[in-house]
Amino acid sequence: MLDILVLAAGKGTRMRSDLPKVLHPIGGKALVQHVVDTARKVGGEQILIIVGHGAEKVEERMAAPDVKFALQAEQLGTGHAVQQALPHLRSDATVLILYGDVPLTRAETLQKLIAQVSETQMGLLTVNMQDPTGYGRIVRDTAGAVIAIVEHKDASEAQRKIAEINTGIMAVKAKHLQKWLPQLNNNNAQGEYYLTDIIAMAKADGITIQVEQPNAVEEVEGINNRQQQAALERFYQKQKANELMVAGVTLLDPARIDIRGNLQAGRDVVIDVNCVFEGDVVLGDGVTIEPNCVIINATIGKNTHIKAYSHIEDSVLADDCDIGPYARLRPGTNLADGVKIGNFVETKKANIARGSKVNHLSYIGDATIGSGVNVGAGTITCNYDGVNKFKTEIGDNAFIGSNSALVAPVKIGAGATVGAGSIITKDVEATELAIARSKQRNIQGWERPIKKK
Repeated sequence: MLDILVLAAGKGTRMRSDLPKVLHPIGGKALVQHVVDTARKVGGEQILIIVGHGAEKVEERMAAPDVKFALQAEQLGTGHAVQQALPHLRSDATVLILYGDVPLTRAETLQKLIAQVSETQMGLLTVNMQDPTGYGRIVRDTAGAVIAIVEHKDASEAQRKIAEINTGIMAVKAKHLQKWLPQLNNNNAQGEYYLTDIIAMAKADGITIQVEQPNAVEEVEGINNRQQQAALERFYQKQKANELMVAGVTLLDPARIDIRGNLQAGRDVVIDVNCVFEGDVVLGDGVTIEPNCVIINATIGKNTHIKAYSHIEDSVLADDCDIGPYARLRPGTNLADGVKIGNFVETKKANIARGSKVNHLSYIGDATIGSGVNVGAGTITCNYDGVNKFKTEIGDNAFIGSNSALVAPVKIGAGATVGAGSIITKDVEATELAIARSKQRNIQGWERPIKKK
């Protein structure tokens, strides 16, 4: 039985922000959301978030059936924060204590920590740092057993030389917390109730403190300012880049990719520099993405080529498509196999069938286009009358001449042709040629106006 506490009440004044610190993002996800997601991975049956500063915003963002909240009205230290959770703890549970501003602790690390907990043992996560300034030091006896944690401001000169520091993350039986927490006092340099004081209490009660350490110090680094946020963002992105390369993806520069969600990529995918992936993105085998593309909540089929500076959102692309450069596929775009979208083309709520082409500088919105259609450059589906949206339908193998305006609602039949420069306001039947433009006049002797001085 596992209860997980997430301490998320701090003000985060050094962030210089109106947003609660724990709601700032890493990889497009709030810090505290990373922590809660990890809590779920390790099997937390009850997740309790201790809120304080910006409590309403945190509760609104993190509301979920398996999440409860407890209010720390005054921020009087970590021990005081955990005290607020006491009424919610199940006496027979193991309690894992995490921090809402420490987002990147791996589930595997926490599982090792939880495994140390028994009636006679608790688990403590520590790490060795080259510069431990500001952190609580792990004090051991001559046999190497942990006997106490001393906060930096309360540490002696000798204790400040200790490189092993407290991460704050620990696992312990709930019944032990229920005994120790009421005994905390604030007789220290900070005037706060330190959770770390329970280590000495555990030692006094014959409870052994078993130590685990993470694979990387970044796993246990917290965020207190923008610089630390940026540093952890880079670490996170490096991890994501490595995962992709292990899976067979070619990243032309692993340091220049941003994944702000979940990216699933097949074999032999190539991603050029400065591409951003948000939400849930799936890339099929052999997909190529050129530089400076943004892809949000999209599925892209195998061997599709996304050219530079293209923006794709809430869209589904089948196999062997050719997109851009500078294309914008807006929500509701669905492309079948072999569709070509030219440069500076915009689509929205558009279903385009196999092998059709939409050439440069066109806008296709609220439209259904059949297979084998050629949409000439500069074509616009005029789908909006200022109040309502209307649909354009184009049949298989139709040809739409360049610089045409299709005024919806309108249907272009299979095999029909629309002459270049036409403004189509009526349906065009299958195989018909439609031309809707004024007759050309050439005026002899016309003089171009000149600028008056």
